[in-house]
Amino acid sequence: MQTFYSHGKLLITSEYLILKGAKGLAVPCNKGQFLKFKATNSKNLNWKSYDFNNRIWFEAIFECKNFNYIKSNKKSISKSLSFILKETRKLNPKFLLTTGGEIKTQLEFDLNWGLGSSSTLISNLAQLNKINPYKLLSNTYGGSGYDIACSLVKRPIIYEIKNNNYDEINFNPPFKDKLFFIYLNKKQNSKVEVDRFENIEVDEKTIKSINSITEVISKTKEYDEFNFLIRTHEQIISNVINKTSVKKLKFKDFKGEIKSLGAWGGDFILASGDDSPSYFKSKGYKTIIKFDDMVYRR
Repeated sequence: MQTFYSHGKLLITSEYLILKGAKGLAVPCNKGQFLKFKATNSKNLNWKSYDFNNRIWFEAIFECKNFNYIKSNKKSISKSLSFILKETRKLNPKFLLTTGGEIKTQLEFDLNWGLGSSSTLISNLAQLNKINPYKLLSNTYGGSGYDIACSLVKRPIIYEIKNNNYDEINFNPPFKDKLFFIYLNKKQNSKVEVDRFENIEVDEKTIKSINSITEVISKTKEYDEFNFLIRTHEQIISNVINKTSVKKLKFKDFKGEIKSLGAWGGDFILASGDDSPSYFKSKGYKTIIKFDDMVYRR
């Protein structure tokens, strides 16, 4: 049996603007997804996906001739996965052409957290087939590709959509004990947000401003400067997408700063403040993760 692994991801800066060429600070997560593959003598692909509690949340049988599903417990997911498998074969024509197989996937994080259940799947399938993961992503879900980069690296990165270029950096702020990742109890559909943003015009001045903020945020040792940049970044994105920042919308009385991560409106936020855990627990948010518990660095 072959085993593959990819890390989850979080986008700290740039959000939507990364699609327009802005540089983004992104971090691989300590938790990710495994994919295990075993070839069989059958003509089918048996697929089972396990959640972080080791419970099967999805299972299906696909015939290997053209990857149509024969049996499934979730038809909508089977249709999506069938499409991904077909696109995989376009990039590797030998994929399950003469054999059947068994695939088991295992998530280490909650499926609803938005840490990359899709991107880690694409990355693992690409590893299995020795194909370009960015090409497979482009042909299926789309997006900037920063999540694919995060799936394979050993530390935070500065990512740029042009040529899927990235540099690994040592993003390890001395004030990290004041940084917390808070799950907003709502999963955001990134693909819908990406599609909506494609028609928004962004000028070069805005891109340069975000690039500058990204660079300083990734290097600063000063807590007050970090918070100022978070606040400035939120205002810029708010103006671009015409949405109210999450702090103004839900947490006006929070004494620190709050940064949306990725698509606005759901998934995780970054909270910067000493009393973050107690504040957000009092508001009903139970998933509060320390910086070092979330960010993967080796």
